[in-house]
Amino acid sequence: MSSNKKYWKSVEELNENSSVVETLQQKEFAEEIPVEDFLGDKENLGDSKTSRRDFLKYVGFSTAAASLAACEGPVVKSIPYVVQPERIVPGIANYYASTIADGFDFASVLVKTREGRPIKIENNDLSKFKGGANARVHASVLSLYDTKRVKRPMIEGRNVSWEEFDREVGTALENASGEIVLLTQTFASPSTSKLIQEFSSKYGNVRHVVYDTVSEDAALNAFQSKYGRRALPNYDFSKVKTVVGVGADFLADWQGGGYDAAFAKTRIPENGDMSRHIQFESNMSLTGANADKRVPLKPSQQKAVMSALRGYVAGGSSTSDLPASVDDAVVKAARQLRQAGSGAVVVCGIPDDEAQSWALEINEALGSRVMDTSNARVIRQGNAGEVAQLVEDMNNGNVGALLIAGLNPVHTLPNGKEFAEGLKQVENVVDFATRTDETSKLSKYVAATPHYLESWGDIQFSEKSFSLMQPTIRPLFDTRQFQDTLLKWSDNNSSYYEYIKETWSGGLGDRNWSEVLHDGVFEASSPVALPASTNSGSSSVSFNMDEMEGEGFELTLYTNTAIGDGQQANNPWLQELPDPLSRASWDNYVTVSKADAEELGLENENVANGGLNGSYVNLSVGDTVVQNVPVYIMPGQAKGSVGLALGYGRKAGIQEEMQTGVNAYPLYKNFSSVQKVKIEKAAGVHEFACVQLHNTLMGRGDIIKETSLEIFNTKDAHVWNHVPEVSLDHQETPVTSPDVDIWESFDRSTGPHFNLSIDLNACTGCGACVIACHSENNVPVVGREEVRKSRDMHWLRIDRYFSSEDTFTNDLEKKENIGGLGSSLSEFGELEQPADNPQVVFQPVMCQHCNHAPCETVCPVAATSHGRQGQNQMIYNRCVGTRYCANNCPYKVRRFNWFNYAQNDEFDYHMNNDLGRMVLNPDVTVRSRGVMEKCSMCIQKTQKTILDAKREGRTIEDGEFQTACSAACDKGAMVFGDVNNEDSKILEKKNDDRMYHLLEYVGTKPNVMYQTKVRNTTEA
Repeated sequence: MSSNKKYWKSVEELNENSSVVETLQQKEFAEEIPVEDFLGDKENLGDSKTSRRDFLKYVGFSTAAASLAACEGPVVKSIPYVVQPERIVPGIANYYASTIADGFDFASVLVKTREGRPIKIENNDLSKFKGGANARVHASVLSLYDTKRVKRPMIEGRNVSWEEFDREVGTALENASGEIVLLTQTFASPSTSKLIQEFSSKYGNVRHVVYDTVSEDAALNAFQSKYGRRALPNYDFSKVKTVVGVGADFLADWQGGGYDAAFAKTRIPENGDMSRHIQFESNMSLTGANADKRVPLKPSQQKAVMSALRGYVAGGSSTSDLPASVDDAVVKAARQLRQAGSGAVVVCGIPDDEAQSWALEINEALGSRVMDTSNARVIRQGNAGEVAQLVEDMNNGNVGALLIAGLNPVHTLPNGKEFAEGLKQVENVVDFATRTDETSKLSKYVAATPHYLESWGDIQFSEKSFSLMQPTIRPLFDTRQFQDTLLKWSDNNSSYYEYIKETWSGGLGDRNWSEVLHDGVFEASSPVALPASTNSGSSSVSFNMDEMEGEGFELTLYTNTAIGDGQQANNPWLQELPDPLSRASWDNYVTVSKADAEELGLENENVANGGLNGSYVNLSVGDTVVQNVPVYIMPGQAKGSVGLALGYGRKAGIQEEMQTGVNAYPLYKNFSSVQKVKIEKAAGVHEFACVQLHNTLMGRGDIIKETSLEIFNTKDAHVWNHVPEVSLDHQETPVTSPDVDIWESFDRSTGPHFNLSIDLNACTGCGACVIACHSENNVPVVGREEVRKSRDMHWLRIDRYFSSEDTFTNDLEKKENIGGLGSSLSEFGELEQPADNPQVVFQPVMCQHCNHAPCETVCPVAATSHGRQGQNQMIYNRCVGTRYCANNCPYKVRRFNWFNYAQNDEFDYHMNNDLGRMVLNPDVTVRSRGVMEKCSMCIQKTQKTILDAKREGRTIEDGEFQTACSAACDKGAMVFGDVNNEDSKILEKKNDDRMYHLLEYVGTKPNVMYQTKVRNTTEA
């Protein structure tokens, strides 16, 4: 019998005479929505030509545009990396091969998309040009969803249609009273070069000037003088036996970067052999920190080192005015080079034509197989002399129209103010910009350009290596590529996609277009000649290092791993990425030696809450003064020298929270990274956001284990990789023995059991893994103030340790020889202070996923527990935030959500706006306030691999299991896998003599292991 009981949703329904109830029974809304008020006349709407883009202007442009662009996926001509889907499948990721080429960073990548949204950058393993993506490349996906992007074309600050924009600019170009100049970044694109030539042919009076914000002019000049082409040597560091670096940070951004992965392969001590690395430099760099031997010296002495090396190796003068200790190091380095023969190479970062020529000469004399001049790099094409000539011509009124693409010269040119004055003398300035920056604010016409993930392109890395760029999402805004615009202005009706395809129609050999687009990379010969240098030399900016001699400080300008040249300064992931050496984020600063700091009265001190404070200085180069630059006392900084990072200090087009640091480009005189500088202490105290305040190991050899290659080859493993012991029945017993184990372990032989190996020899501290972890796991950005309070949320950190003595071995010996109260009070204090030229080691640390996890036993609500696969798991909705687990963790890898970091105006980063949140990975929960979070060993990735194999009815191959960090590490420092697979690489790592666990004596039995660091200290 059915019930006659009446149910209602609202008490209003009980009123039988209610007009609202009657209306809702017929329609969804009680009142008519005034559609015609914002879409126009209802009767004419059906006949109108209102586009989807026009509609979005009314309904919340940014978010709606992004959502619809994602739903539709990329343009149909894109080819996914794995399989071409007929449609987007919810919950299934697609991968597209593409390329980043922003004028500073060049890399072939894979782009992971979910429901049509690009959410992560991966390495393209098919690329032979560069090992993989650096931290900035991994973070570039977040820049796609930047709220500060230019959304449509503008004329004199007002939004216009592309039709009006083309019409006005076309007229302006036709009537230009002077020369038309194209000022562009290095595109390194055959089709773009061809297109610029065709554009030049139409107008006749066009000049193309290429400008690199961070110049390699001296190296380009030297190569052009010797080999007749404006390019850079290519180096294959996987073939190196001995490398001597002189002012060249080749593990970072030197000459375009990307050399670290190949070099790391030679650093693993296999068959008793590994490469030897000697570094001469001023700043403590990423490369110097990884060297077997590092010699600090002022920039003015570096050219003398190159001259001496040339004399010792290639013939000529073999005397130098260098200090005896430095000259001795040069003599030994030269002997090592000669002994290595063709396996040796010298790399030079000195901004001096002559010094760069010497480097080429030395390598030729060695017959170096490492240096390749037949397949030279072309990712730097800038010509400093041509740029200087352009600024002069602008101010003389000789330029009728200036088209700027991919650059912000008002901010990045050393003479940016002079360039800004010159813009006033140019009647028509067109800036192709992705955001309203310092240059576009002064430009009459602003052409909105898309992000590289919305673009087509072809990239020439070297004379034989190429890559394609394809869009992974429809343009979010009303943007158009620079190349598409040039096509239109050249009266070519082709799209840029069609133009690229036509350019390569006969140049792919036996490969077809679809195959090449699928892989993303290919080997070929360029169908278009590289642009030739046209500079007459009238405005030469050649820099002579000999002018550096004399009293005073010498400044070395550099780019750091996070911000680079500053293009992604509005990216919060990068701003919060700690510098690998200073461990400071959200800042640039002057690095000084301890001796110079004491002489100048400069201080760093830790205040009561643990935060680091520092003095301010004013820097003067000639008449240019940069005021209130914070000071960081850097161990290893050469006495008499200072360092400062470029790329900071942006204001225009930058969110207020990201307007950090000082602009160092005005000090970049004559495009030289080395300058004579005056330093004056300024008033005030700067508050650093520093994530690591303990600088040294204080002799704790159980955290970082290291040895020399000689001992590694001649002694048993227990000598250099001692396993801690405990007393059992008055017998010393290794802590790894089950006899001293008080835990009962369950059977883990069924199914996979995951381990992660970290090789301290291969890790360079680059930080790519940190950004990859942020991207994969929705790790929040907390900002400067929270980082300063040690509340950073990084699931993965890279600890950096300096030695207190000259070596870590001396640290250990000093600690062990401490005896008595008086000795311990003084000498333990000394162990906290880094040496003037310390050894450095980097150690990535994340949750160790202990099999005997101390966090699990103290959680009162069982929010953290151990899985059969070896992962220590977090159940967020169980966690009540007691933080007992964090207190009980010896590795301090757990993070507490003090606040809601998403959709909270107090943390106004990408998670606080609809556009930025589109980068979030839907497979990972966004955590709320009051819960603990930490590394999960990317359980969502391992489970997907298991389920895919199960669905396909196959076994899982070794290497299929990956975490975000292991996949990002192109250097092979991180190896992840299943130790139950007897053929796996991870099991091989576990059984290696170099393997040890962090704080092994605690007995936590981690599933993360480390490989002992080995240094090649053998002198020739």
